Amino acid sequence: MDALTIERTLRLAPGPGNPRNSEGDFVQLADGGWLFVYTHFSGGAGDHAAAHLVGRLSEDDGVTWSAEDHLVLANEAAMNVMSVSLLRLADGRIALFYLRKESETDCRPYVRFSADEARSWSVPVQIVPDVEADYYVVNNDRVVQLAGGRLVVPAARHRRCLDVPTFSVYGEALCLVSDDDGATWRHGRAAAVEARADGVPVMVQEPGVVALRDGRLMMFCRTDAGSQYLAFSADEGDSWSPLRPSRIISPRSPASIKRIPSTDDLLLVWNNHAGIPDEPTGKRTPLTLAISEDEGEHWGRYRNLEEDPNGWYCYTAIAFTDNHALLAYCAGDRRENNGLATLQVTRVPIEWL
Repeated sequence: MDALTIERTLRLAPGPGNPRNSEGDFVQLADGGWLFVYTHFSGGAGDHAAAHLVGRLSEDDGVTWSAEDHLVLANEAAMNVMSVSLLRLADGRIALFYLRKESETDCRPYVRFSADEARSWSVPVQIVPDVEADYYVVNNDRVVQLAGGRLVVPAARHRRCLDVPTFSVYGEALCLVSDDDGATWRHGRAAAVEARADGVPVMVQEPGVVALRDGRLMMFCRTDAGSQYLAFSADEGDSWSPLRPSRIISPRSPASIKRIPSTDDLLLVWNNHAGIPDEPTGKRTPLTLAISEDEGEHWGRYRNLEEDPNGWYCYTAIAFTDNHALLAYCAGDRRENNGLATLQVTRVPIEWL
């Protein structure tokens, strides 16, 4: 096969009793294989429908995948469990982070650990205590462990609306951190948001973080203001500079950023809306990849991975083999009832980037 060939190796479309598959993450196992865990919906295609976590395995760096799902975590919440982050910890264990959604005002992250390569999992650790219950959004593939060992979970805390059984769409971007390998957790401070010139509040949602070479963390958030907003932390996520607009032009859709091990550059995956026609404006298409060689100051080598104007591309997980990036993302059709219903896994050669 050509070294620059893009391979779409797994497509998980909805079916009877399974109206949506979405939002997964990867982890490499000790034997060299890959585990991919994602959210399998059974009670509907909406975000609050019943769902559980299932997995697929690959023994050839994501070229092929097992044909059947295996159960990873049954639904243990009143609504669902979803939004997986898998992380190989410095002590060798695998951590499984996920959201437990109890109601439209109570959604919080939990973590379980495996010491036997994902064959079994510990009892869940509650990251946010009951006394601080609110609607916390933590996207898939968001959790990082820093060089010093700290675990960082970027979250958007959506406060309960007064006298209304729902949450505010205006999130507070913060990090939940652990300095004892995930046994106990605490809140960092929320990032302030730079005001817009017109005075309209900025809707901040779905933060992610990436560690920079100088030791700082960079936070990126989706907004309704036309770009990803960025903030920086010099104390490993305890506090942040104000969130400000960036040159990452974007609809209200999440971005993903990870460091490419083989080049030490940053890889950005998002819906690039710089200079696009009017019709797709605000829609989650195209799906664009870009590279930064200067820690996110500038981005270049733009390549569109998906360009269907009716496509709905978002919630990307990123992992790296020796020569490829593995990307998993929602890839449905927005003309259908839910563009999030179909999940796609694609192998992209590092050289193509």
